[in-house]
Amino acid sequence: MARYKAIDTSPRFLAVDLEKQLLPGSFEHAVHHLLEHEFDLSLFDTRYRNDQSGACAYPPGMLLKVILCAYAQGVVSSRGIERLCREHVTFIALSGDSAPHFTTLAAFVSSLDEEVAQLFAQVLYLCDRQGLIGREMFAIDGVKLPSNASKARSGTRADFAHQADKLEAAARKMLERHRANDSLPVEPDLAEKSRQKAESLGREAAELRQWLADHPKDRKGSKGAIRKSNRTDPDSAKMATGKGVIQGFTGVAAVDAKNQVIIEAQAHGTGSEQELLLPVVRATQAQATPDTLYTADAGYHSERNLKELAKENINALIADNGMRQRDERFKDQGKHKQKPDPLYDKAHPKKAAKRYRPQDFTLDPATGICSCPAGKQLYRNGTNCIHNGRLATKYSGTLRDCLPCEQRAKCLRTPEKTQVRQVAFFRGKANTTEESHTDRMKRAIDSEEGKARYGRRFATVEPVFGNLRHNKRLDRFTLRGRKKVDTQWKLYCLVHNIEKLAHHGFGQ
Repeated sequence: MARYKAIDTSPRFLAVDLEKQLLPGSFEHAVHHLLEHEFDLSLFDTRYRNDQSGACAYPPGMLLKVILCAYAQGVVSSRGIERLCREHVTFIALSGDSAPHFTTLAAFVSSLDEEVAQLFAQVLYLCDRQGLIGREMFAIDGVKLPSNASKARSGTRADFAHQADKLEAAARKMLERHRANDSLPVEPDLAEKSRQKAESLGREAAELRQWLADHPKDRKGSKGAIRKSNRTDPDSAKMATGKGVIQGFTGVAAVDAKNQVIIEAQAHGTGSEQELLLPVVRATQAQATPDTLYTADAGYHSERNLKELAKENINALIADNGMRQRDERFKDQGKHKQKPDPLYDKAHPKKAAKRYRPQDFTLDPATGICSCPAGKQLYRNGTNCIHNGRLATKYSGTLRDCLPCEQRAKCLRTPEKTQVRQVAFFRGKANTTEESHTDRMKRAIDSEEGKARYGRRFATVEPVFGNLRHNKRLDRFTLRGRKKVDTQWKLYCLVHNIEKLAHHGFGQ
């Protein structure tokens, strides 16, 4: 029988040169070189007042090294980073075998604000010095991520007042029941539990009342509509995503097309991407040239945004909602859509009931009479109506015909709410006196040159978010408050940019 040497993996004392564990060409070596030789870390000195007395502080450069390298591996938890500094030889080398406590790491990340913005600017300067920024095109995109906030604690002032009323009423009933049962032979532990529950409901109602007193007004959106507030993180927002509604923030990034360097990163507590285009564009003006092209998808499109970009003479291609329908390159995009997960839903997808479309209604061009599929005549209630720049004639059914009609389910999307059917027949483009900014943008993006230039956006920005979301496992923000979340988002974008520097041999 063959005999083999025993492999011993038990702990032992070894003479290890920690600095040699940071191999040239690796991300860890690039971070170490940057923070030791390139970055100006004197900006952290003002936060410490231990010149004459007090304990020595951990060097900010060392804390940044372990945090950035941990983020690069998808480790965000301060306890997880502390464990790496005790057990992983690379992190032992980065920290100089100092093993900072997790509370130190958490406090350091939470207190970063202006410093991380200055560090981001220093990395951009180094990227520019290495020739990694081309300034030909900046692609803007964002990602909506949940944060450390409870979705159940989100609502308007009216919602919170209603909740407080319900909690106070429940607490009163429990207390009345408790007093009525005082004379009865109830088990002491059950009576005590009932009393504690009533007190808990009262405390929660008092917290709601205090929140309402501290916030006398509802949050307002950019268009003046009431926006829901959150009591655990007032800066976060409830936003719809492809995987449901989340409570969190939107991380936005502007990416240079030459080497996919992130030149601007911001986090905002809103799901409306239209509000975020102009702040990002204006923040990147120092990096841009007069010929720099800005590109963004349809989520950032609005007439107001296009008007402001034109007013500031900013070269941009912003897609509209109908851009893909007009572009023949996307005619087969439906087959690439994600199919339902068979492990999630075993039921066959329900087919939507086919409803009558405008083509099913007949219009006599000679008399102008419109008839529905049931044979009833609709009356004309608008001859020169303009919708999205197109001229239309509108027709509407009557109550006496539509309400008793047996084909309401096939004609109306919500027959229980909508009383009559309306239909419009378009007659071409309206003769407006002035061309809108949206029309100009459509003409620019539909041209052959516009298609070619906008087509570069996908290869520029999508891999960047794929790297952050998949490779770095960024699936949520772990902090609360816009400033702290913005700091965490910038740290992840810093990791991406330093990877670009390492890939191009910086610091070797």
